Amino acid sequence: MLEESPSTRIDSALAKLGRAIEQGDIEAAVNLFQADCYWRDLVTFTWNIRTMEGRDQIRDMLTSQLAVVKPAQFRQDANEQASGADGVTDGWFEFETDVARGYGHIRLKNGLIWTLLTTMTELKGYEEPKGLRRPLGAEHGHDPNRRTWKEKREREAAELGYAAQPYVVIIGGGQGGIALGARLRQLNVPAIIIEKNERPGDSWRRRYKSLCLHDPVWYDHLPYIPFPENWPVFAPKDKIGDWLEMYTRVMELNYWGSTTCKSAKYDEEAKEWSVVVERNGEEVLLRPKQLVLATGISGKPNIPKLKGQDVFKGEQQHSSEHPGPDAYRDKKVVVIGSNNSAHDICAALWEGGADVTMVQRSSTHIVRSDTLMDIGLGDLYSERAVAAGMTTRKADLIFASLPYRIMHEFQIPLYEKMRERDAKFYADLEKAGFMLDWGADGSGLFMKYLRRGSGYYIDVGACDLVIDGSIKLKSGSDVSHLTEDAVVLKDGTEIPADLVVYATGYGSMNGWAADLISKEVADKVGKVWGLGSDTPKDPGPWEGEQRNMWKPTQQEALWFHGGNLHQSRHYSQYLSLQLKARCEGIPTPVYGLQERHHLG
Repeated sequence: MLEESPSTRIDSALAKLGRAIEQGDIEAAVNLFQADCYWRDLVTFTWNIRTMEGRDQIRDMLTSQLAVVKPAQFRQDANEQASGADGVTDGWFEFETDVARGYGHIRLKNGLIWTLLTTMTELKGYEEPKGLRRPLGAEHGHDPNRRTWKEKREREAAELGYAAQPYVVIIGGGQGGIALGARLRQLNVPAIIIEKNERPGDSWRRRYKSLCLHDPVWYDHLPYIPFPENWPVFAPKDKIGDWLEMYTRVMELNYWGSTTCKSAKYDEEAKEWSVVVERNGEEVLLRPKQLVLATGISGKPNIPKLKGQDVFKGEQQHSSEHPGPDAYRDKKVVVIGSNNSAHDICAALWEGGADVTMVQRSSTHIVRSDTLMDIGLGDLYSERAVAAGMTTRKADLIFASLPYRIMHEFQIPLYEKMRERDAKFYADLEKAGFMLDWGADGSGLFMKYLRRGSGYYIDVGACDLVIDGSIKLKSGSDVSHLTEDAVVLKDGTEIPADLVVYATGYGSMNGWAADLISKEVADKVGKVWGLGSDTPKDPGPWEGEQRNMWKPTQQEALWFHGGNLHQSRHYSQYLSLQLKARCEGIPTPVYGLQERHHLG
């Protein structure tokens, strides 16, 4: 007998799953999964972002959701070829629910489902106006009361927030707020983006001048408008700022720059927010139904409280405020911290003629940029991947199809290969006194980012300066105190300083909720970001997804959105669909609402 092809195996599994689900036979559906199984759902079944682990959790979800979701028409995507390797069969499929169309990925082991990804693509009856549904633009015919596109846009911009209320207010106009604003615009959800800086992109322009993206261009596209083919692999900060400003205008976003959010309060009876902002010198009261904090995964700056900070006669800055090296030639600078920002700032200060010392208080994961691009990202986000037929959407879904519970198992071999390739580089770093780590379990950068959002540096050159001593390094001792002109470490070392830069990271995003809304609401929501992996700075219990990101929280109508450009692009789709459904009154029964385990 001829062996079944991967496509045949996928067809058979989907037919059985679809039949069991459509007939409401939950036990038959559950029995199609192997014991060690995972179902990651992005909105379609759970109206949440949720991973079910094991048959019991899958059974519980289906028992709760199946009758109301009414999934049907599971079918293999004819445009994507199934594949098989190492005992695993991969395939892509389409399906529908009562209110939405979905897309998914499936992995089989021994004929049973190992991992399943289900994602919401669009809401029925509320499809985006693109492709065959794109707007005509020109208005043919005759109308003495015709208004041009420009007149309509000007009227909308003048009235929204005053004569008409937005359904959504987004606090934060960086890449996260802009990406979500574009998604909501395409779904015809009235939204206003509030940004304290004057222009879109200023949050990039105002950082230290050497800042550039450490992620490659293929990883960083925004929704709808990919970067052009001649865009640099690693875009400088001002180029990104200009792109965001252009994008905001072209996508016709209602972007209120130079606007400060002063307070927000939720009315439980009216089911709406009262958001007070200051714009053009006057207070404006907005009454949206939904409030999104898109302030990035980096919350409020963490600035350590040290004895002597009040007597130090030099300058003190958090890394987010550091302007660059121009004013510090021949000055003595101490940078406290050893992650991305610390390395970038140290390298730029050295280039600018400063005498710079990095204080490393704890170990840091380092990976060389070229090696990361080749081994870590090359199969999904690279010119090589594009040439092999990889699209941004497919790459995003492949990445999303790996449950967080087992993602480290896929990452560890990659980082072992990186360590082997760059063995001399790491030996030289350690010889210079630098404290290295590879994550709590050797899984490297991506897991550190997902678990804690910090603790790493993608090397674009600063490590060579540490190795040869151009950037002075003091590791293994924390800061004790400051004097009038020096930083003193706990081991007694005294480092003369004219400037101290605190590259000490950020707190949880719910710190912004405490400032804008109340401490009670911030505590009600709890810590934002992290998986509950019980590794450093990511306390348990296990969550299985990013805490409180892109999904409903314990505070009704309050959402958190952000992350890197990849996450802003990918997850803005699922957050926008959740908001659109609520805007249109579509029932959204949430399964597995995020519990609060940590205050922040």
